[in-house]
Amino acid sequence: MVFDRSLLDEMVAHARAEAPNECCGMVASRNGEAVAVHRAVNAAASPLRYEIDGAEQYRIQMEIDDAGLDLGAIYHSHTRTDPYPSQTDINLAFYPDALYVIVGLVSGGAEVRAYTIRDGQVADAELLVE
Repeated sequence: MVFDRSLLDEMVAHARAEAPNECCGMVASRNGEAVAVHRAVNAAASPLRYEIDGAEQYRIQMEIDDAGLDLGAIYHSHTRTDPYPSQTDINLAFYPDALYVIVGLVSGGAEVRAYTIRDGQVADAELLVE
């Protein structure tokens, strides 16, 4: 997926603002290009996991659909570990066509990585920044 630098910066800013808890949100896309970041509230309010409230998730998905866009990615942050899907992340990956983007803050900087998660299998995904 192709990300404009400003959208990537928005996810990193969200991660830093929510630390030490994980942040979460969804990314709208068109033809493999990210076009909007939709911040969500981490209902778990936890540094170890994230959860998007069902009503908020539905609202965001309807905004994306109403704009004629696709759900391109679901993002969250890892504040204590590297940006690689945890077993919990894998177990809760219900959107096989979406990328899973993780913003890692453990090193003090920000490392952003993307994955596909299908049938419990994690694979690196290309994340291009323009």
